[in-house]
Amino acid sequence: MAQGSKSAADHPPRLGKPIKRRFFDRSVHEVAPDLIGATLLVDGVGGIIVEVEAYHHTDPAAHSFRGPTARNMVMFGPPGFSYVYRSYGIHWCVNFVCEEAGSASAVLIRALQPTHGIPAMRRRRGLHDERALCSGPGKLCEALGITIKQSELPLDQSPIALHARTGQPEIVKGIRIGLTKAVDLPWRYGLKDSKFLSKRF
Repeated sequence: MAQGSKSAADHPPRLGKPIKRRFFDRSVHEVAPDLIGATLLVDGVGGIIVEVEAYHHTDPAAHSFRGPTARNMVMFGPPGFSYVYRSYGIHWCVNFVCEEAGSASAVLIRALQPTHGIPAMRRRRGLHDERALCSGPGKLCEALGITIKQSELPLDQSPIALHARTGQPEIVKGIRIGLTKAVDLPWRYGLKDSKFLSKRF
């Protein structure tokens, strides 16, 4: 086992203060970069958020752009709840609803640095390399056991736990990934030089 893997698995970093739902009651463009460096846990398994994307209701790439549906209704509710959807019929993706009720804006969690429950992640993903466990929205959902069952849940109550970052990370921004609409908007945020990103900036 690599030394980095052992230290991360055996000695998870200190957690910051719990993040409450009111944290999300602001512009999605403020929340998204502020999530970089925070820790996301589901039933105690997870890690440090190193990459996110912002989606605003005025954005043609947002699921809420054409109005509420049975799938995206939680986006139109109050902030601080999870929105989980299936991407291309294959992968689950998790989002955090932001802004006031009716705004229908959210942050997609794209990548984590694994810190807690790494053995469970490895079992779920069927691989060992920590850098590949959560380096994409579908990968991290598989690693954390996130499915549609975790959709529409409050982000400050079990089984979900969010903890504020304990330092001030250096954040980079760029265009979002894999879109066919609004492709030039620089609404992707990441931890500079992280080895755990889904794609370099």
